[in-house]
Amino acid sequence: MPSDWLSSRFGRGAAAALAGALPMFAFPAPSWWWFAHVCLVPWILLIRTAPTGRRALYDGWLGGFGFMVAVHHWLFPSLNVFTFVIAALLGVLWAPWGWLVRRFLAGVPTAGRVGAALVVLPSGWLLVELVRSWQGLGGPWGLLGSSQWQVQPALRLASIGGVWLLSFLVVLVNVAVTVLVSVRASRVPAVAGLVATAVATTAAWAWSPHPGPDGRMRIAVVQPGIVSGADSGMKRFDREEQLTRALAGQQLDLVVWGESSVGFDLAQRPDLANRIAALSRLVNAEILVNVDARRSDQPGIYKSSVPVGPDGPTGQRYDKMRLVPFGEYIPARSVLGWATSVGRAAGEDRRRGTEQVVMDVGHGLRIGPMVCFESAFPDMSRHLAEDGAQVLLAQSSTSTFQHSWAPEQHASLAALRAAETGRPMVHATLTGVSAVYGPSGARVGSWLGTDRSASEVYDVPLARGVTPYVRFGDWPVHGALLILAGMCAAEGLRALRVRRGAPAPQPPPARTVRESPVRHGH
Repeated sequence: MPSDWLSSRFGRGAAAALAGALPMFAFPAPSWWWFAHVCLVPWILLIRTAPTGRRALYDGWLGGFGFMVAVHHWLFPSLNVFTFVIAALLGVLWAPWGWLVRRFLAGVPTAGRVGAALVVLPSGWLLVELVRSWQGLGGPWGLLGSSQWQVQPALRLASIGGVWLLSFLVVLVNVAVTVLVSVRASRVPAVAGLVATAVATTAAWAWSPHPGPDGRMRIAVVQPGIVSGADSGMKRFDREEQLTRALAGQQLDLVVWGESSVGFDLAQRPDLANRIAALSRLVNAEILVNVDARRSDQPGIYKSSVPVGPDGPTGQRYDKMRLVPFGEYIPARSVLGWATSVGRAAGEDRRRGTEQVVMDVGHGLRIGPMVCFESAFPDMSRHLAEDGAQVLLAQSSTSTFQHSWAPEQHASLAALRAAETGRPMVHATLTGVSAVYGPSGARVGSWLGTDRSASEVYDVPLARGVTPYVRFGDWPVHGALLILAGMCAAEGLRALRVRRGAPAPQPPPARTVRESPVRHGH
């Protein structure tokens, strides 16, 4: 068994951490997407053999630590040793999941226990992903279901239940495979569970409604590439201007620049606003820029999506709401401010916006902007689709992590957001990877890779109607919470029955106290 080899080779604790790190191979490379279907098997095999519940908790924590380090290893140049501290803290979330694995799969599980494991363990995993998806804990980066971003049948399922449904199904398959390879007596219920899942997902895939085609829009992405040296902000602006001029005469509906593409408040720099407006007249389309600067009308620094038309800024603005912990603000800065001395943590906290915005940008096009990290949050894109956005947009900058898998992994999230909402999504960055996906999550055109300086025009297909995920929201999460509540109630009743059925304690035998003889005097 893989778990036996890992345990004998590295020791049980290290084996748990290594087994938890294995899912990282399912994320970045297109040829490895299938690995997500079995990536948890060694970890589950190891936990089910834990001699005690306490050891299962420990194995779950170590595996969670390994998972978080592996999925976020590209943060190490920025956070240094703090990366391991964060991973150790977040890894605790998987400790109860480890206990659940042992509770339902230890020894030779009965058919009932296997059946329960096929729904309880995926539900437990979803609860972990839900908690760590809180923005203050780092957000939903590296959810297991997002490893399926290039599998079209899986993307169709994402339109039904979002990335949450994909995570649930991936864990379910891993649990069933674990039983198949480790417990001969329990193979029948494992196979039955797999068959039932295949039938249900096939029916959902075939019969679920999905948005229909609704024309096309021509959207250009401007990616200036790496700009360094003194006055890099103006150098980047000059290159963006040059690349945008090359788009003249291409019948565009919108031009998108990346995150922090303008490093100056346009209200204080009317010369730059006029230059962008001149570009808008030249290409006959509005230009969506991203201003990363101290505002003149508000205290502090904001990251804002601002459309600029032929006459200048149109008056619409979206201020980034969900900031990157440590990258754009430091939680509890009075306590953790020392992080600025050991990495590239934010020297000054950025300010937050208060609401999402759907913008009218001319040519009958309504867009829903997000900024960088926000494309990882399924609820943000879902709400924009609910509010009438025809195209979702993410303006990003991953220049700090150019030589890691972060740019590709970030771009891949746009495929999931498009499939979930039935709306095309444009992911525009400063230095790559920039990408565009259609309403089904299929890639449109080619990626603009890292280190490339270019402007690219995409014929973006639009869609009408809404997906079940937009209509019904995060129902897989709600279902998982109900399953876990039912399990807790069943465990409580079982403990109560055991307690009531136990024989009453026997009273201790009566002890006879003999009086010592009394000697009477004569």
